[in-house]
Amino acid sequence: MFYVALAMILFAIGGAAVLTRRNAIIALLGVEMMLNSCNLALVTFSRMWGNVEGQVVSFFVMVVAAAEVVVGLAVVVAVFRTHRSASLDGANQLKH
Repeated sequence: MFYVALAMILFAIGGAAVLTRRNAIIALLGVEMMLNSCNLALVTFSRMWGNVEGQVVSFFVMVVAAAEVVVGLAVVVAVFRTHRSASLDGANQLKH
């Protein structure tokens, strides 16, 4: 039960980081923290109920998180090359 509370706290911290920070790398770290807290909750409930479906879904969430990091860092590098800053404010100017 304590793991579920820890997962909720980690999700709240990650959500606050995504919503309040303008730096793209910090926002990506917040998203990763939110995904990892979901993994913790999935594995906790899977262990509590005695089945493995939560652990399998957690594995797929890890795969999606790895793909998200690759795409997110590519966007951050593109923004940094054009603006010399990792701020999310310049991301809407990549339309050309």
